[in-house]
Amino acid sequence: MVPECVPETVPASALESRETEDPERRVSPDEIARVFREHYGRAVAVLTRTFEDLDVAEEAVADAFAAAVDHWPRAGVPPKPVGWILTTARNRAIDRLRREASRGARETQSTGLSAAGEFAAGADESAVPDDRLRLLFTCCHPALGAEAQVALTLRLLGGLTTAEIARAFLVPEATMAQRLVRAKAKIRDARIPYRVPADTDLPQRIGSVLSVVYLIFNEGYKASGGADLIREEVCAEAIRIGRLLAELIGGDSEVIGLLALMLLLHARRAARVSSSGGLVTLPEQDRALWDRTLIAEGQSLVRRCIDANRPGPYQIQAAVNAVHSEAARATETDWRRILALYDRLFAIVPSPIVALQRAIALAEIAGPEAGLEALRPLAGPLGGYYLFHATRAEWLGRAGRRAESRKEYEAAVASCANGVERAFLEGKRDRMVG
Repeated sequence: MVPECVPETVPASALESRETEDPERRVSPDEIARVFREHYGRAVAVLTRTFEDLDVAEEAVADAFAAAVDHWPRAGVPPKPVGWILTTARNRAIDRLRREASRGARETQSTGLSAAGEFAAGADESAVPDDRLRLLFTCCHPALGAEAQVALTLRLLGGLTTAEIARAFLVPEATMAQRLVRAKAKIRDARIPYRVPADTDLPQRIGSVLSVVYLIFNEGYKASGGADLIREEVCAEAIRIGRLLAELIGGDSEVIGLLALMLLLHARRAARVSSSGGLVTLPEQDRALWDRTLIAEGQSLVRRCIDANRPGPYQIQAAVNAVHSEAARATETDWRRILALYDRLFAIVPSPIVALQRAIALAEIAGPEAGLEALRPLAGPLGGYYLFHATRAEWLGRAGRRAESRKEYEAAVASCANGVERAFLEGKRDRMVG
């Protein structure tokens, strides 16, 4: 088994050691990192289709990005970076297959090299627009465990690092690295096909796929770590996959509900960060900055779900955000409708996170003490979750219990990995003096 070879980050040190021939064309590490984030999943998907070998695809794309780190600082980013990456990766893959063929791997030579012959030089992913969807279903095959399905797809299609995925699963990075290696070995050894499943297989596959897409979106909507709150390209990728799923299996109301939820959340992106880069909470956002086109589409999809009358978790969450989007000002939010929706969601998914969301709605209606009482039983399951502590801190502050509020903000800061959110919580903490 070829070990995981995709670069976790674009190595800035490689850029620092090379001078650009033309200073006007100097390429920063951030620029190459941006291209990596945007095009890594596309490149792996296209190369997987071409060579029908995930290891070959991953290694070739990793080599292509390593070549970009070497070449682009001197020559500049090409006009079509994904085409450059794909062509370079294709050539590296062919080189690898020829080396293996020379050692007697006749099957690799006959399948991989013949597939490569069909790959046009300079081609990009637009020739086969569903490649990532095929790879998504491959990663979510029932032969893999649920956690492996989500983790592998986040890695291969979302471009997330192993460390970021480990944080999402609350496990050590080394554990996640081994999980990813085993998942890829399972795909290879079980000869899991690279295709969208037949209609009869879709019901058992769609739940994991939706979980994957939602986790990808969440990582973009609120990055698990780093200095930025939002990674718009990750959100856009999740929405793109969501649209493909809706086109493929639009009769599934949860598929439509997930797409509606992502659209309604993504519509707020311009209002969620201030001009200085700080976090802006929902009540304080300038709603004139919300994307009304996305909101209209999301609300239309929510109405479609209501008409279908087959409620599920994604549809209910979308309905909650549709209620938020209807309010011209935060003070006009219909919290009673939202509370009723969370009651319904909790009946389907009785999780601590849903209980936390319900408590927030309850506090808006009945006051901070009611919210704090609703949070009391969640201290065990959510004791390490920063939003639990941030919510308690908010309600304690509103109740005038400032010393207790500051202590809760300390706990929230200690468990928050995102730099923007952590700075926001530190500011709230520092104001709770006396």
